[in-house]
Amino acid sequence: MTELTIDEKFAAEQKQADADHHKPTAGAMTGHIVSNHFLLNIKLHQLKWFIKGANAENYKTVLNQTIAENNVWYEKIAEELLDEGELPPSTMKEYSEYAMIEEAGQNKYMKPGDMLQTIVDDFNTDNMFVTRAIKLAEKEDRPFMAQVLIQLLGFNNHQIRIYQALLGKNAREGFEEEDDEDFD
Repeated sequence: MTELTIDEKFAAEQKQADADHHKPTAGAMTGHIVSNHFLLNIKLHQLKWFIKGANAENYKTVLNQTIAENNVWYEKIAEELLDEGELPPSTMKEYSEYAMIEEAGQNKYMKPGDMLQTIVDDFNTDNMFVTRAIKLAEKEDRPFMAQVLIQLLGFNNHQIRIYQALLGKNAREGFEEEDDEDFD
């Protein structure tokens, strides 16, 4: 049996990742989540460094807490992928391709409220991937992966509530009600 070269191993990984993203799996969705949280870390730092105004120091305290907790989740989700025999994204190119959170240099010039709103929007975007990954993990009979993702959903929802409160809103205020037509 011939052992694959490093380049052949990486090519096989990329081929499998491409296949997994065209027919989504729990692992592929969770790869998006890892990428989202990596990019979110960068964005949280950007806002912390550039937020201004009378409440800036209070906002920085909250941002620092979110950064610390987000880093724990970033590691936990990547480790869960490894535990499940999956490969988390590990390069800037992969993070850029798989993240669905947007970032921009212009964010540093936003008003504080607009900056905080981007964080709410980012966690809400991530939740779309988390909820899909939970369903896929359950379908694929990966109970521990589903359990970890459910806990991540709780973290994300808590962050949404915190940032919504800083904006003077209730946790789900401003979000469209989902699945209304399912109750007709």
